[in-house]
Amino acid sequence: MAAGLVPSVSAANAETVPVPPGISTHAQASALIDVTSGRILYSSHGDEELRIASLTKIMTALVAIEQGRLDDKVKVSARAFAKEGSSIYLKLGEEMTLENMLYGLMLRSGNDAATAIAEHIGGSEDGFVFLMNQKAEELGLSHSHFMNPHGLDAEGHYSSANDLAKLTAYALQQPEFKKIVATKEKAAPNPNESWDYKWANKNKLLRLYEGADGVKTGYTKKAFRCLVSSATRHGQQLAAVTLNDGDDWKDHARMLDYGFKYYPLVTLAEKEMRVHEQPLQTGKAFVYPLAEGEKGQVTNKLVLYPPVRPGKLDSSFGIRGSVDFYLHDRRIGSVPIYHRSEANSNGGSSGTASPAAPSSGTMHTNSPVWLSVWKRVMSHLF
Repeated sequence: MAAGLVPSVSAANAETVPVPPGISTHAQASALIDVTSGRILYSSHGDEELRIASLTKIMTALVAIEQGRLDDKVKVSARAFAKEGSSIYLKLGEEMTLENMLYGLMLRSGNDAATAIAEHIGGSEDGFVFLMNQKAEELGLSHSHFMNPHGLDAEGHYSSANDLAKLTAYALQQPEFKKIVATKEKAAPNPNESWDYKWANKNKLLRLYEGADGVKTGYTKKAFRCLVSSATRHGQQLAAVTLNDGDDWKDHARMLDYGFKYYPLVTLAEKEMRVHEQPLQTGKAFVYPLAEGEKGQVTNKLVLYPPVRPGKLDSSFGIRGSVDFYLHDRRIGSVPIYHRSEANSNGGSSGTASPAAPSSGTMHTNSPVWLSVWKRVMSHLF
């Protein structure tokens, strides 16, 4: 077990921290995010509201996965059959499982699939768009508004690079979404022909960039080239966004390289780490992406909950408080803490229960998007 966490010392008088070199792209707007923490590592015109073409389908897939059942049969209506733009060439009245249709949506960018999915989940395209905007509001995407599920140009249909980065970081926490966007090729039954559908992913980075595992391409005559990519190296997953970028494949490779090189994950606390001078220990490990020199800028605060009164039900399931972490006075995350004897009785370390303590200045958690996910998980657990 690592040494115990010790009280933070303010970094106000710390020496100047080295700053990573700048990076630029050919995009009108761009952003780079660490998926697990939700920390935006780079942003240029990140809040500018722009057309996003088929990057819209990231939200379409997410809402469909959360609201639907993957084995449901989705029927192709006349409206879906006749949808213009990119297509997987579904037949009128054809039925396909939602799961397979999601592959057609994300690998081949089928607008027919987007419309069929929307009508199936939302009852109508308008009903589904309502769910999309509801999800955007829930995730705090304040620079996004959707008018359709496919991304064809429409007034009032827009997002931003930062919002798309946050949306993607959230969506990649969803196992089914993560699996679909990492798929290079997919075959699906074709009820109208003797051969199966076979879809190759339009995202060339899956073949060109080491560790690439997503996400979505996009293009319209007004939005121009748009791309969201993701890659995982050494246990760290990053996602990059560019809007209106004529050299997006190279720009994404450079952005991802930049993030892995200059913002690696740093372990700020280990699971079962003792809290200095307190009979407490952490309930989980915590890592966070930090540039060189930032680790020394991290501070923390021990927050203890009121003790459970004798005879009262302990609704906290043994959680005695938290260690909250700050970078430049901004809260970046939290880890739960337990009384050592309770942690050990739940399968924790069997070592001697020595004093533990308020956490030291090297523990991070995640950004606002990650925190909203964590709160949702905790609400289901407790």
